[in-house]
Amino acid sequence: MTTRTVLFRLHWLLGLTAGLVLALVGVTGALLSYEEALTEWANADRAFVTASDAPRLSPAALKARVEAQQPGRVVSSLALWGDPERSPRIRFANDPAMGARPPTLYLDPVDGRTLGEMRLEDTFVTIRKLHRWLLLPGDGKGWGRSITGICAIALLVFLATGLYLRWPKLHTWKIWLKPSLKRPGRPRWWSLHTIAGTWLVPFYAAIALTGLWWSFDSYRNAATWLLTGETRAPRAARGPGAPPQTTGSALDTAWATFSAGEGAGAHMALIALPGPEQAAIRIRFLASASDLPKARDEATFDPATGARLSQTRFADKPLGRQMAENMLEVHRGRFFGGFVAFLFFAASLAMPLFAATGLTLYVLRRGARRRRLMAAAPAGAGTIRA
Repeated sequence: MTTRTVLFRLHWLLGLTAGLVLALVGVTGALLSYEEALTEWANADRAFVTASDAPRLSPAALKARVEAQQPGRVVSSLALWGDPERSPRIRFANDPAMGARPPTLYLDPVDGRTLGEMRLEDTFVTIRKLHRWLLLPGDGKGWGRSITGICAIALLVFLATGLYLRWPKLHTWKIWLKPSLKRPGRPRWWSLHTIAGTWLVPFYAAIALTGLWWSFDSYRNAATWLLTGETRAPRAARGPGAPPQTTGSALDTAWATFSAGEGAGAHMALIALPGPEQAAIRIRFLASASDLPKARDEATFDPATGARLSQTRFADKPLGRQMAENMLEVHRGRFFGGFVAFLFFAASLAMPLFAATGLTLYVLRRGARRRRLMAAAPAGAGTIRA
């Protein structure tokens, strides 16, 4: 058995197993690529309000109003926009009684009344669990995480074996990049399968290598060291005591300090309040509407006094650290701009194409092999003689 035969059989064997999972992961990943845009479109009637000259409520006032309207629930974060026509958005901490996080709400910026729950939120939560863990029990601590990680490794094997199997004797751009769709039967499917795969090799390699970030902790630590020169620090474990409480005056002081300083004229600000894994008030923000989601600067403030503790600018970080801290944006392609993000989206959406064309090639090849065996059989074989 030659090396080529071994790699060929490995290629189609993985295609019949991991390829089906990758097709599912590709479609769900494509949907998640535009989660924010689809969510905003579905919530246009509550995500936007009529601009008013009336003063807008402060973050502390918004928090107090919504917690009064939602007894027993605690606000964990607020999203605020510089655009007067954008309504604030709040998220709650996990509710022990529900065993989950309550729905995200939109608020009126002037009186703090609830405008409605975020539509499609539960839908995308389910899609995300399907994409990352295949909806298997245990979520991120179950088998689903390992299975998707193994399938990401299989994708890298697909790329390597596919390039080896289609390596031509003559190298021209037409052989590598131009499909021959006029050829009938198996050659047409083979051309479509291999040429499309060649075009998408860099995208699938990037998707697989970054997808492993969430599947294996050892890989994540190694990748962090490669990008930053540091191992990933474990999350600080908080003691049994309750997280520090944020007073309304401290929150408003922090917001006033932020608005008068680095956040003056900011397009968007996400205020995260202290919780089990965070001891300070943290504000991540985009300075302008043209900034990519990755380019969030950050400031932290004392939860008791509102005094500034630290300030970090995205542009001051080395490229490796920027990527390590925004691996989701790298995985989706948005780290490199909107056009590249669209190419990543198209590549993810094309994964079922490879499953379909690969399965078609497998069926046609099996059929051709069966016909050859029948043609090579001796005349009269398999018949009963009198």
